[in-house]
Amino acid sequence: MEFVSAVFMFAFSTTITPGPNNVMIMASGMNYGTKKSFPHFLGICIGFPLMVICIGLGLGILFKKFPLMHEGIKILGVAYLLYLAWLVARSKPSELQGASTKPLTFFQAALFQWLNPKAWMMATGTVAAYTVVSLDIYAQVLLISLVFFIAAFPCVGIWLFFGVYLKKILKKQSYQRAFNISMALLLVISVIPVIVE
Repeated sequence: MEFVSAVFMFAFSTTITPGPNNVMIMASGMNYGTKKSFPHFLGICIGFPLMVICIGLGLGILFKKFPLMHEGIKILGVAYLLYLAWLVARSKPSELQGASTKPLTFFQAALFQWLNPKAWMMATGTVAAYTVVSLDIYAQVLLISLVFFIAAFPCVGIWLFFGVYLKKILKKQSYQRAFNISMALLLVISVIPVIVE
C-alpha cells in the first residue's frame, strides 16, 4: 500500500505540472473545444502508461546497450516540440480556423509520448526509482502504469478544461493569438532543460 501511495503521489505531481502534454492539451481545448480535443486527451492518458510499460519491460535495457538510440530519439523529440511550438504560435484564433487545422488525433498524441522529453524523464525515472529487482518486475511495472493511467485523467483533464474556460474569457481574436504565442513560448521553455543537458 505504501508503494502505491508513493507512486501515486509521484504520478500526480509529475502529471499535473506544466509540460509539453499539458501545454498542448490546454491550447487544444482553447482552440478546438472539449469534443474535438477528446481524442488528443485520450492519447495522452493511454499513451503515456503504455510507454511506461514498454520502457519498464525492455526498452530501458536496449537504450542502456545503445545510448545513441536514446540520444537520437531525444534530438527528434526536441525538434518535434520546437516544430509544434511554431505551429501553435502561428495558429489562427478559433473564429478564423477552417478545415485546414485540426487537433492531434488519438494516435498522434499517443505517439507523441515517444518524442516528449518530459515523458521520457518521467517514465525512466519512475521505473528506476519505484521498482525493486528482487520482486516481480512485470507486476511492478504494470502497477506503476495503472497508477499513471488513473492519475492522468484528472490531471490532464484540468488542463483541457482550463483551456476551454479560457476560450470563454479570451473572446477577442487578439487575446487568443496572444494565448497561442504564450503557449508556444511555454513549449520552447519546457525543451530548454533537455537541450542544456
